[in-house]
Amino acid sequence: MSQQRPRGSRPSLPAPSTGTFGAVVAVVALVAGFLILRDVNAGGGGGGGTIDGGTNTTVPTTDGSGATTTTLPSTVGFATQVANASGVAGSAGKMTTDLQALGYFVQIAKNVAAGTAKRAKTGVFYKVGCEGNAQKIANALGGNVDIAAMPDPIPVEDGTIGDACVLVLLGTDLAGKSLPGVSGNGNLNSTTTTTVAGQ
Repeated sequence: MSQQRPRGSRPSLPAPSTGTFGAVVAVVALVAGFLILRDVNAGGGGGGGTIDGGTNTTVPTTDGSGATTTTLPSTVGFATQVANASGVAGSAGKMTTDLQALGYFVQIAKNVAAGTAKRAKTGVFYKVGCEGNAQKIANALGGNVDIAAMPDPIPVEDGTIGDACVLVLLGTDLAGKSLPGVSGNGNLNSTTTTTVAGQ
């Protein structure tokens, strides 16, 4: 004769093992701690540095004397904001795409605040502690830019650059031009060998 359960009752299920649950929590905490520590170490303390070794790419010189091989970051641990101060429509978006192709984290392009004068020469501005990052961006732009501390107020359309520690105010000198090492469509040039003038 089979036993019947009282109506409305459920079969009892085994209680979850607290040992298994504790082990799962410990593993999750260990993995999360590792990821957080890795991100902190990759940031270099000052919000900069590359997360991995980067890639070698050839950057042609503008004077036609040859090319140099430069190690470009594949992921950079600081944010940059590009704002159009040139008056050339779409140029800040192009520069943003070019910097992203070089491995930099660049936020969505903006315009400068209304009433801000057009710039002939591109400027790279930094928050305190991001001076080295500003130099990296200046080098990516070809080196012939102004570098200075962040102006106050920040001259962008909404007055903020969010998480960025570097601001590029794009001037007419670089508006619409591809950055060294980036083709016209925002891709890295495929050349990866070092060439020397005259060879």
